[in-house]
Amino acid sequence: MADLKSFAEQLVNLTVKEVNELAQILKDEYGIEPAAAAVAVAAGPAAAAEVAEEKTSFDVILKEAGGQKLAVVKLVKDLTGLGLKEAKDLVDGAPKELKAGVAKDEAEALKKQLEEVGAVVEIK
Repeated sequence: MADLKSFAEQLVNLTVKEVNELAQILKDEYGIEPAAAAVAVAAGPAAAAEVAEEKTSFDVILKEAGGQKLAVVKLVKDLTGLGLKEAKDLVDGAPKELKAGVAKDEAEALKKQLEEVGAVVEIK
């Protein structure tokens, strides 16, 4: 009985990645197709928290133009593909979303470029 409790505890403490690997092993080596619900139950609440933390798309928000507004407008125009008037309107209307649903690397690169010309940027 103690072995089963130990085994149950190990299952509950698996990470999402480990649960996926276990499901693949059961399927490939034993021909057992675990139900999605059973995998979620085995993963427990810790795995659900991990999934929530794994954000893959980010929004880049221009909080304010800063001291070099003209440079920020030009850069926003280049980065977004907007016309000059639209880019100026976006900068004037800050805080505004520049790009939505971009990868973390792209969001960080945009933030860095904008901050170099004096803008205040937030990534959500």
